[in-house]
Amino acid sequence: MNPADTAFVLVSAALVMLMTPGLALFYGGMVRSKNVLATIMQNFIMLGLVGVLWAIYGYSLAFGPDVGGIIGNLDWLGLAGVGGEPFKAYSETIPHQTFMIYQAMFAIITPALITGAWAERMKFSTFLVFMVLWSTIVYNPVAHWVWGDGGWLKTLGALDFAGGTVVHINAGIAALAAALVMGPRKGYAGYGNGTEAFIPHNLPMTVLGAGLLWFGWFGFNAGSALAAGALASSAFTATHLATCAATLSWMGTEWAFRGKPTALGAASGAVAGLVAITPAAGFVGPMSAIIIGLIAGIVCYLAVLAKVKMGYDDSLDVVGVHCVGGVVGALLTGLFATKLVNAAGADGLFFGNPGQLGIQAIAVGVTLIYSFVVSYILFKVLDATMGLRVTAEEEVAGLDISEHQETGYSM
Repeated sequence: MNPADTAFVLVSAALVMLMTPGLALFYGGMVRSKNVLATIMQNFIMLGLVGVLWAIYGYSLAFGPDVGGIIGNLDWLGLAGVGGEPFKAYSETIPHQTFMIYQAMFAIITPALITGAWAERMKFSTFLVFMVLWSTIVYNPVAHWVWGDGGWLKTLGALDFAGGTVVHINAGIAALAAALVMGPRKGYAGYGNGTEAFIPHNLPMTVLGAGLLWFGWFGFNAGSALAAGALASSAFTATHLATCAATLSWMGTEWAFRGKPTALGAASGAVAGLVAITPAAGFVGPMSAIIIGLIAGIVCYLAVLAKVKMGYDDSLDVVGVHCVGGVVGALLTGLFATKLVNAAGADGLFFGNPGQLGIQAIAVGVTLIYSFVVSYILFKVLDATMGLRVTAEEEVAGLDISEHQETGYSM
């Protein structure tokens, strides 16, 4: 047991917890003012809902004793046996309970990411049921495959330092399923007879949220080293440099395409860089991190532009930033990973091991297919039984009033 490592991971857990309200502000500023509280609420309530589910059974399913490489068993139901002694398969220097609560914060923010896809139109009651089901049968198995002791993708050698597949591809492709099943917002310009412009109501809030995400992401990535040492320092550095580079490349690409750089573009670029470096943070050097960030900023901006042509309304660009950014990061990890940074990792193609890229591609493909198919089925079933969307009248009035009987701003 190492007190310094324990303190480091607990502080990292607190930083990752802060990312969820940071995401709420990031998303909240991008919707219209009549939906700001509903959007924030869908993020904030994840802290309570998934936090309790994780303690009751989620942690045991995701990280418990392995069953066929697919899922954990229920030996740790209700956190039985998850106490102060280390569980050496995950970390030898911190309490098992510390590892559990750190991973809880990942389980909380992952489904929260999906909420940006259906912003301004989903019923709160159906949202809660979907989140219980998705966390249980999508997040927990994928987390076990990639990170759990005995998980089949982990055994295969897939590299995902802090959640490129488990968090971002997983949530991002579920967001695409949501957008396809739910359909566009009423009046959305570019769809049917839609003529309404959907303009972010509070960009300072969005930029503040992006800043909190950037800050909290150091706990997300550096904390995944699970020890206060050189690897955490390397992951911290890679995270920051990739984010800096993606902020610049998104801004530059937007400037070239639109003629003006925007604050929303800079904030979105920062998040794209954070997403892309997440799987690679503990496996790549500083210059590789900058390259990953530069590529992510450009590719994610182009992916966001493509959504109208592809015919879906992903309200807050979850697919373009998180799914595409996660795919970019996971595949580039297969190019730039090196054992010189992390001896427990693997070399990528550029360091003499072309097979790693293939392994990364398998992890990406499996996550995309599984999460999309299961999410799509869940949305279809819930739409047929509970209904996914508020009524047209409620959507026009705004979800703050129709779903929560409150308003974000007094007139």
